[in-house]
Amino acid sequence: MFNKPRGSSSQNPENRDAWSFVSAPDLHPMKVTINVDKPGTAPGLIFVAAYTFFSAEMIGQTGALIMDQKGNPVWFRPLPSRYIQNTDFRTQMYRGKPVLTMWQGTISGTQSENPNLPYGDPEPGAFFLILDQNYKTIKTVAAQKGYTSDLHEFTITSRNTALFIAVKKVPADLRSYGGLKNGYINNYSIQEIDLVTGKLIFFWNVLDHVNPADSMLPASSAKESNNIWDCYHVNSVEEGPNNTLLINMRNMWAIYNIDKETGRILWQLGGKQSDFTLGPSADFSWQHIARYRGLNRISLFDNACCASPDSPPEGQARGLILQLNFKRMTAEVDRTYYHDPPLFVPSQGNVQELPNGNQFIGWGQEPYLSEYRNAGNTMYDPTLNFIYDMRFPGENLSYRAFKNEWTGLPLYPPDAAVIINGKCADVYASWNGSTETAGWQVLAGPSHDELTVLVNSTPRTGFETKVTVYSAGPYFQVKALNAKGKVIGVSKVVMC
Repeated sequence: MFNKPRGSSSQNPENRDAWSFVSAPDLHPMKVTINVDKPGTAPGLIFVAAYTFFSAEMIGQTGALIMDQKGNPVWFRPLPSRYIQNTDFRTQMYRGKPVLTMWQGTISGTQSENPNLPYGDPEPGAFFLILDQNYKTIKTVAAQKGYTSDLHEFTITSRNTALFIAVKKVPADLRSYGGLKNGYINNYSIQEIDLVTGKLIFFWNVLDHVNPADSMLPASSAKESNNIWDCYHVNSVEEGPNNTLLINMRNMWAIYNIDKETGRILWQLGGKQSDFTLGPSADFSWQHIARYRGLNRISLFDNACCASPDSPPEGQARGLILQLNFKRMTAEVDRTYYHDPPLFVPSQGNVQELPNGNQFIGWGQEPYLSEYRNAGNTMYDPTLNFIYDMRFPGENLSYRAFKNEWTGLPLYPPDAAVIINGKCADVYASWNGSTETAGWQVLAGPSHDELTVLVNSTPRTGFETKVTVYSAGPYFQVKALNAKGKVIGVSKVVMC
C-alpha cells in the first residue's frame, strides 16, 4: 500500500537541488541535506533509490544511488525516465563475492494520476538485477507462474538461490467481504529460484493459506483500483530457523511464520488472528520489513498509517523491536526508534541492524533516513541516541534505505573535462562508482601523444574534483590514484 502525495507532475533533472557535473554531464542525482551527524555512526556507504509519485515533482533523476555520509554521490545509475524506478537497492553476497541487487520496473502510482493497479503494485515487465563489483549486470531474474516480480524484496540466500515476492490479480467475488461481485484479489506468492538453472524450486501462494476476511483494508477500497482488492500487501520475506520463512503482510497488520516444507502457518504475530498477546505499546499497523533479531526478537518498521490518503494515522511512525516469549505467547516492546521531529509515514520504510549494533532507518514516503545507537529512544525523548539524519529534496523518496560497506571497481575509465580560462585550464575529474580513488594526477600537452604531468597528486574532493592548472593544453588527461598513490584508472585524452 502506497499513498500518493499532492503536487504537480514534473521533472527537472537540473534543479538546484540536483547535482550537475562538468565531467559527467548526464548524471543528475538528487542533492541531500544532513541534519544530524554525531560521533558513533557505523562505517559504510548509504544506498537509496530515489523516485516520487506522479503528482509530485521529481528532483533529479530516478535511479540507484550510493552516497557517502556527507551526501556526496559515489555511484549513480540513472534511469531513462522518471516513470521507471529501482527499489530495494543494497549489497548482498553471491557465490562468495559482494554484489549489488535491486528491483527495476514501474511502480503503479508513478506513471498516472489514475493507475490501473493498486498504488505500489509493480507494473508487468518488472525484474530483479544482480551487479558485480565492476557494475556489470551478471543476472536478471523474473517471477514465474504468471506473477509479476514485486518491488519489495529480493534476497540471495546462502545457497545462492533467489528468494523474492511476486504478485498477480486473480478474479474473485468480493461480495462476502463487502466488495463487488466482479472483483479481483491481489494475490501474492513467495518464490525461490535457482540462480544457475533458473528453475523454480519453491512456491507459496498466500491466498491458499490466509483468509482475506482478516484484512484491515476494506474490500470496498477495490473501487479505487480497478476493482482489485489489495487485502494482503506482502512486503517482506526472510529465511528463519528450521526451514521456515518470516513473512510480513502490511494490510493484515500481521507477521507470519511458515513451514517451507508443508506451507503451514506455524504462528501469527499481530492482526485479527494473532497467536501472541501484545503488551503495552507493542501493537503495530501497516508495517514493513519484519526481520529476526536472534530467535526471540523481531524488528519492523511500524508505519501506524494509513488505510487511505484521507485516513488519520494511528500514531507516529517508528522503528520497533519486539521481544517474543514462545512459552507465554506474548510480545513486548524491546526497543523503539522515533524521529525528531515526529514523522507520520503513510507507506514504505525499513529498519536495518548495522554491524556495530546501531540501527539504520529509511522513513519511506517521508524523505528521511536516520541512524541510532542501539538503545534507541522514546516518543517523549526523540533526540536520545539519534546520531544521524539525512533529508532528500522536495517529495523525493526511497522505498528502503541501507547502509553497507562496498568496494566499487569500475572497468570503464574515469571521466575528464576541461574549461579554458585564459592561460589556465580548469580540469574536472570523476569516476562514477570508484570507491578506491583517493587522488588525481593531471597531464597536459600539445598533442595526444605528448602529455606531461602538471599535477602529480591532488586529493579527490567529492564525486567530481576540480583542478586548476597553468596550461592551455590543448590535450588533457587525468589518472586516478589510490590511497598509496598507485594509478588505478586512466581517462581518455580530451581536447579543448
